[in-house]
Amino acid sequence: MIIVHATFHVNPAKEADFLANMKPLIAASQAEEGNVSYDLYKAVGQENVYTMVEIWRDQEAIGLHNASEHFTSFAAGAKEYLAAPLDVKAFAGQALS
Repeated sequence: MIIVHATFHVNPAKEADFLANMKPLIAASQAEEGNVSYDLYKAVGQENVYTMVEIWRDQEAIGLHNASEHFTSFAAGAKEYLAAPLDVKAFAGQALS
């Protein structure tokens, strides 16, 4: 299992557009084979900071996601929403039983 945290520092003037464009990305990503979880969270105490927390079955699933139309379309225009560079971190994880 691979966990990805993508932190967005959103330009306050673009926040509504950012959130509107996130909705179809989230819905399509959650429907992908190999996706365990794909959710956007707003930071408490930090204005206009959001973190996408993604959990994927394996690297192959991430590769398919990164090549998908919904992801590439969002990624192509993402810079227009950001006030700082996107911060992406990936972690290896395992399910606890």
